[in-house]
Amino acid sequence: MSIGLLLFIIAVILWHIGLYGMFKKAGIEPWKALIPLYNTWCMVEKMQLKKIWFFLQLIPVAGQFITIWICIKFVEHFGKFSVLAHAATVFIPFIYFPYLGFSKNVKYAGTTAVSNYKKSGVREWVDAAVFAIVAATLIRTFVFEAYVIPTPSMEKTLLVNDYLFVSKFAYGPRIPNTPIAMPFVHHTLPGANTKSYVEWIYIPYTRWFATPVKRNDVVVFNFPVNDTLINDEENFGSKITYYEVIRQRMHAENISEDEARARVVDQYGDMIITRPVDKRENFIKRCVAVAGDTIEIKNRVLYINNVAQAFPPVHEFKYMVTTSGTLDPDELNTMGIQFNPDDQNKNQVYQVQNTLYEISMTDAEVEKLKKLPAVKNIVPEPFAADPQLFPYYNATNNWTVDNYGPVWIPKKGATIQLTPDNIIRYKRSIAVYEANKFEERNGQYFINGKAATTYTFKMDYYWLMGDNRHNSLDSRFWGFVPEDHVVGKASLIWFSWDHGPRWSRIFRAIK
Repeated sequence: MSIGLLLFIIAVILWHIGLYGMFKKAGIEPWKALIPLYNTWCMVEKMQLKKIWFFLQLIPVAGQFITIWICIKFVEHFGKFSVLAHAATVFIPFIYFPYLGFSKNVKYAGTTAVSNYKKSGVREWVDAAVFAIVAATLIRTFVFEAYVIPTPSMEKTLLVNDYLFVSKFAYGPRIPNTPIAMPFVHHTLPGANTKSYVEWIYIPYTRWFATPVKRNDVVVFNFPVNDTLINDEENFGSKITYYEVIRQRMHAENISEDEARARVVDQYGDMIITRPVDKRENFIKRCVAVAGDTIEIKNRVLYINNVAQAFPPVHEFKYMVTTSGTLDPDELNTMGIQFNPDDQNKNQVYQVQNTLYEISMTDAEVEKLKKLPAVKNIVPEPFAADPQLFPYYNATNNWTVDNYGPVWIPKKGATIQLTPDNIIRYKRSIAVYEANKFEERNGQYFINGKAATTYTFKMDYYWLMGDNRHNSLDSRFWGFVPEDHVVGKASLIWFSWDHGPRWSRIFRAIK
């Protein structure tokens, strides 16, 4: 356990201990202070606030403000109205709450004290808003952040519209590269196609209490090839990367990479933008290999250092299913296989022909489907060699999503020989992720102007893949994830929604 995570756990425990004492003084059964969410419900009831304030906490991001505001209001019911009291509530509640809860000098004053206090309504809202914004920004940056799953790449481990808490302490909190930015906005201002941050202050990669990512962790990270992009999220963005457009141009027009890049720049002009590491799109995948590992995929089975790995606890692959008639969507949905012909975003099923289907399924779903009388045959879907697979060899190498590699994952302090094959694999790590000037002249390599035959890596790298192996844009397509791109560890599903709450998924730990 990292020092940072240990300190966070201690702070959470002290926060609840303090709230226990405060509840006791307020005449609320103190055990209720120890139950997340229920404790704020009890505060709202005791303070006679409208119940809507409790439910507003469930809104991603904005809900953090509401929780902090509820705590500030509760502290005011102990007769604490000063700026220092509010600041202590926001920044050091793990110290201040135990003081309020167990100090003999502090009594619960109740709603009478709040109604008699002569602070204007404007001052009250400004105080609460300022502290809430500052506190929530610090929490979001250094402790944890709420995310929502937008795509099915991690099915069925994580579902679309699962709401997650991601621990920033798990691998050590990362200092933002761009500290001056609009709070609670990632890279673009809402309603305006402009940056939400400024780059004239830039902090190099720094991480406190750094702890390496472990194999099989579910990790949130900044999309590595999102450093340069065509700023059109509908057609490009992270869907079709800038580098993919260049490769497509190279193959379609049979031209060099430099010429293809020049033509893409001419075509898209000002739509091509760059982003610092902390402002690149957030992705979530499972770390299947760490620095120093060699990965290879043989017939769908992942091998790490020549050792076959178990599949994720709940994973999907694509199968071709031949039937004697059309499949009934309602019947498949009752089996847990999502089939909605009107919404392809929530589909596991694609009807190729009248009696031929492509279906993404878990092992258990395959067994269920075999029992249907209309199903005649189920076979794994075959995949052809794909030139879009990293590191973008010619298709004659016959790498596919199911038969891939081997590839060695760079490790900090490890040295490689600079060979044509290694350059293909590691040039981006050397030149882009580790910010070196790389040149090739007359068959010789130059790094920062000096001839080089070897290179020693400055960072650890990781290999990330989705549990939905055939429906995941992951390291097989864009390569390594540098350590400075790691945001945090997905730890808890705190809410889930699909035409209503998915009650069975709420407060489920992520494995």
